[in-house]
Amino acid sequence: MRSHASVPAPRPLTIAHRGASGYLPEHSLAAKALAHAMGAEFIEQDVVVTADDELIVLHDIHLEQVTDVATRFTDRSREDGRYYARDFSLAEIKQLRLRERVGNDGKPVFATRFPEGFTPFAVPTLAEELALIRGLNSSRQATTGIYPEIKKPEWHRQEGVDIAPLLLRSLEAVDYPATPEPVWLLWSDLAENTRLRQHWAAPYRLVQLIGDDSWKESTTRYAELLSPGGLTALKGTVDGIGPWIPQLVMQSDGGERLGTHLIEEAHALDLQVHPYTLRADALPSGFETLEDLLAFLTREGIDGIFCDFPDRSVAYFDNQGFGV
Repeated sequence: MRSHASVPAPRPLTIAHRGASGYLPEHSLAAKALAHAMGAEFIEQDVVVTADDELIVLHDIHLEQVTDVATRFTDRSREDGRYYARDFSLAEIKQLRLRERVGNDGKPVFATRFPEGFTPFAVPTLAEELALIRGLNSSRQATTGIYPEIKKPEWHRQEGVDIAPLLLRSLEAVDYPATPEPVWLLWSDLAENTRLRQHWAAPYRLVQLIGDDSWKESTTRYAELLSPGGLTALKGTVDGIGPWIPQLVMQSDGGERLGTHLIEEAHALDLQVHPYTLRADALPSGFETLEDLLAFLTREGIDGIFCDFPDRSVAYFDNQGFGV
């Protein structure tokens, strides 16, 4: 836990997770505009590649859980029944309508979020989203940053495309500078972070996402990163970590919620900590409200938080008297 001092702690960043996704379909431009208006300091972009090598903003390499692809292109799934963004051109993907995420049973994952029926939302390209955020920064006199994450870079290379240089060229094309550092890049794959830093000399701040090995998100062994001394492998390569919130919480024998010391270990290595994902409608056991969880995480010393409800984290930090 970060020690208390007479100087107020820096205000943790509110990172709008897939935009204001608690209120509008994830990664829609509408969700990004709402997050900007709510005062998020950063807005996240998950990035995948189309058949014609265009970068689009979509959380998954699959389309069916967040779009109507299965009804528009009924015969385009692979043998596993999934519809892959890599199998569709940008023109085809632009025909799809975004919707709230559904599970394998076809039911909404979050039942109280944006309702079915009215879905005027399209899958955006990365270029479209960057233009939107820069335009809003100009019209609102704001400095909201971007937080791209490449999804499954190793899988994309197996599909014939190296996504890292495409992303870096996209940022260069719209003149996203490394200073005053409006960009963080998030990767689940440690080898890819190392490659970005050493081979591509990426000038942006890099974050290592820490998931659970059972998710098979990448070949990175997250359990090793979470072991005592495991974070030392990251020093010199990345500027921060993005742990899953349950990795920061443990329960004592008396039922008290305690920190796991991961934040303390990261700070000792000068790594920032931006955990994911703060959701009012999917709280970890033992926390009654989103604000209860925020209070715990801020006491532990987080530097930022990925949040589906950015207005609520912004309001919480406003009310806590954080320094700038």
